[in-house]
Amino acid sequence: MSIEPIRSAPERRAEIQAQAAALGIDESYIDRLVEAFYRKVRQDGMLGPVFARRISDWGPHLTRMKAFWSSVALNSGQYSGKPVPAHLALKEVRPAHFERWLALFQETLEETAPTPGAVFHFMERAQRIATSLQLAMFGLPELQIPKGEDK
Repeated sequence: MSIEPIRSAPERRAEIQAQAAALGIDESYIDRLVEAFYRKVRQDGMLGPVFARRISDWGPHLTRMKAFWSSVALNSGQYSGKPVPAHLALKEVRPAHFERWLALFQETLEETAPTPGAVFHFMERAQRIATSLQLAMFGLPELQIPKGEDK
């Protein structure tokens, strides 16, 4: 049994970027994906109003989302924000919003992705991100004590 050598951060980043490139994922594709996805979000009956209440100038938000997805998909290190506190402020958001977000994201990927592998690459990460944000926002309801039984 051989032990894998520990790779440096730059080596790991190069490996992730090479894998993404083999799937057709690059900065240009991320730009197209984010633009197409947020066009759908703005037109969506469920998600559009949530975003419209908070975003009047879409330019900076799209730039931030391109940096975010570049960091997620390519390990580029472009994004340095804090998504959990930003999402915790969204009191009207419920798990159904995340389901709709994921459905629109997958739909957009299936329409734009350069390869089927690119769809999987993004969706695997998007689902993990959605789960993480939902845990931060809603906890684990199945483990919470029902009202009246916390005495």
